[in-house]
Amino acid sequence: MESTTSDEIVWRKSSFSNISGECVEVAWTDGGVLVRDSKQPEGHVLSFTRAEWAAFLARVRHGEFDAPEGDMLAQR
Repeated sequence: MESTTSDEIVWRKSSFSNISGECVEVAWTDGGVLVRDSKQPEGHVLSFTRAEWAAFLARVRHGEFDAPEGDMLAQR
C-alpha cells in the first residue's frame, strides 16, 4: 500500500497491516529512511540513515525484538 504527500515522498505500509490502520509507514529518500505512524500522517516523522535502517532490520530478522515467552502482547 502506498500514499504520497505533497512533497512527493512515497509512503509504504505492509500489506499485512490491519483494517484499523494501526501500523507504521516507511519512505525511502535520497537522505535515508523515514518512518511515521499511519494514523497520524501529519505527526512526527523519524529519520534514519540507510546504515541505521539496515542494522535495525538485521536485528529484527535475528529475533532480537521478539516478545518474551508468555508476554500478554505476544498472545494478541
